[in-house]
Amino acid sequence: MNKGLYSLDEFKDNCGFGLIAQLKGKPAHNLVEKAIESLTCMTHRGGIASDGKTGDGCGLLLQKPDRFFRNVVLAESGVELAEFYGVGAIMLGQDEDAAQKAIEIFEESMAKEGIPVVAWRQVPTNNDCLGPIALASVPQFKQVFINQPEYLSEAEFAAKLLIARRDANKQLRNDDLFYVASLSPKIVSYKGLMMPVDLPRFFPDLANPDVETAICVFHQRFSTNTMPRWPLAQPFRMLAHNGEINTVQGNRNWATARTSKFVCDLLPNPQILAPMVNRSGSDSSSLDNMLELLQVGGMDLHRAIRMLVPPAWQNMPTIDTDLRAFYEYNSMHIEPWDGPAGLVITDGRYAVCTLDRNGLRPSRWVITNDDIITVASEIGVHGYTPDQVVSKGRLGPGQILSVDTLTGKLYHTADIDQQLKSSKPYKKWLEENAKIIVSKEIAIEGIQGDLLNTYMKQYSVSKEERNQVLRPLVETAQEAVGSMGDDTPMAVLSEKPRSIYDYFRQQFAQVTNPPIDPLREAIVMSLETCVGRELSVYSETPEHANRIILDSPILSSATFNELVGEHARYPKRELTLQYYPTSKTLEAAIVGIVDAAIAAVRSGTVLLVLTDKNLVQGQLPIPALLAVGAVHHRLIEEGMRCDMNIIVETASARDSHHMCALIGFGATAIYPYLSYSLINDMILTGEVVMDKVQAYQKYHKGIDKGILKIMSKMGISTIAS
Repeated sequence: MNKGLYSLDEFKDNCGFGLIAQLKGKPAHNLVEKAIESLTCMTHRGGIASDGKTGDGCGLLLQKPDRFFRNVVLAESGVELAEFYGVGAIMLGQDEDAAQKAIEIFEESMAKEGIPVVAWRQVPTNNDCLGPIALASVPQFKQVFINQPEYLSEAEFAAKLLIARRDANKQLRNDDLFYVASLSPKIVSYKGLMMPVDLPRFFPDLANPDVETAICVFHQRFSTNTMPRWPLAQPFRMLAHNGEINTVQGNRNWATARTSKFVCDLLPNPQILAPMVNRSGSDSSSLDNMLELLQVGGMDLHRAIRMLVPPAWQNMPTIDTDLRAFYEYNSMHIEPWDGPAGLVITDGRYAVCTLDRNGLRPSRWVITNDDIITVASEIGVHGYTPDQVVSKGRLGPGQILSVDTLTGKLYHTADIDQQLKSSKPYKKWLEENAKIIVSKEIAIEGIQGDLLNTYMKQYSVSKEERNQVLRPLVETAQEAVGSMGDDTPMAVLSEKPRSIYDYFRQQFAQVTNPPIDPLREAIVMSLETCVGRELSVYSETPEHANRIILDSPILSSATFNELVGEHARYPKRELTLQYYPTSKTLEAAIVGIVDAAIAAVRSGTVLLVLTDKNLVQGQLPIPALLAVGAVHHRLIEEGMRCDMNIIVETASARDSHHMCALIGFGATAIYPYLSYSLINDMILTGEVVMDKVQAYQKYHKGIDKGILKIMSKMGISTIAS
């Protein structure tokens, strides 16, 4: 819920992070000590409150210290844990009645899945090291232990833990103090608002020599625009993140839209897990939700990471063709979680570090002669000497490093790439099932004469727009450059009627620092758009490669006709946006369009064309942006959005902002037919001196560059995000 200008959806982090792992998988307490020392060395990377003792949050995510937990549960509860068990770290409010109610609901949720709780443990804590701000909101910390039934495999057990946890979260959604920091058969979390040096003081467990681990992920939080909160301390349940997910709003929306596509043997009913990612926590926690969902559903961890945070591949001329095919194949079924990101991840077996495609967060690694690998935001975060260093390096843009503590192997980027590209015949499947439509231009007659004037009046095309917006696009293949800024009032404050697109200009303001340079860094950006029906994200079959690939979401006349014309690859349906205002209201017209769209998709339509062409006297067009948004969100509610694509044939979209607004509201591709007719008219009147095809090409190129410029300000690299 929003309160004034403060939005819970705007959590952004800029932090210190890292991991330490024993290459051979041998648990030891000194890894915990080294992790705490490393965190302490990165205290300057975290935020500190005015009391000098409350941090923005820090913590550790450990491979489960099995011997310690078995001994302590037996000693404190008299319970002997089974051979395989799960452990959860839970925060509860200080009110005993509310805490007890939360515990009972949690136990009921576990019992419903056939995995009853066998023991609870009050985690020892020492509040003496906390600052007043942290102390005012300190929760209770409990650990819960759940034996794995013999009839369940480890994967089935992990899935049931996820389902039961989501069920408990839904029932306790109004209890802001209930939070499950981790619940897993393999890992456990210790985190909070103390200073890093005080972690073992606040959690005496961490100072106990019996707490041994082979993997430890650590994180020091610097929150750029929020107050510290205990649950927002990192690491989360699988990862710690330094950076910002600039696409998080779209990622959350598409996660909701894809709910029905998260079906698999381990998660046969994804609806009970909805929402698939949280919509009110930090961007990092939403990414953690999605990674956990993919991994628990049975997806290989490395594949899941490379799908969510892929390297730049679309414009890389030297990339291996089989590797390109892997990314192409998966790009349709999950969009990148894009933005400056350094990630350290563990599932209890693998310890992984990866950087986003831009590589804007530092990450350095060192292997010492005691078989310990340290990855962190800085070099030298704990006390090893130069003669102990066996090898060292850094991760570059889009690179990944992974340690398998089960086999003792260290995998670099090339090793992971080799595993992924050779796991399935992606290239063969794409060659057999995908169709590439290369953008091309052909001269068209378009709308002419008095009818063109009618369209210009209906869709508010002014002489100023023709001369100062469209003509520079056609002549220079880029948007016009102004020197004095834009003093036009915000649409909501303007006394003049304004285009509906103008009300969303603030959605495309600069939100990242530094912005991407769309000219010099074009290699990391892409407008590639996939058209087709999405399938389960977990499965990999030849049918998953069935798609049409466009090099841009902006369609020329030839591309539009090839996509939705007489020989369209997929079933299509055209819905007109025109309506009679004398017989129905705008709201009724939108509801009618939405209902027609739902019926069309239920009957098998894959390409839904929304068109405001063919003006008729007495009719008015529904604004394309309203129609697209209404259809998109209703289809999400019905669980059908990913079964179809919204193609918009509109006269209202003519510049890059219009296109971005339509894409942001759910359009797959756009055919701006009036723009081509206006270009024809400018050639006819002598305002532009060139042939039609060349003019179309320059306009198209200028719009594409404008979209990339807007994306670069937002810190977004791919249009799919």
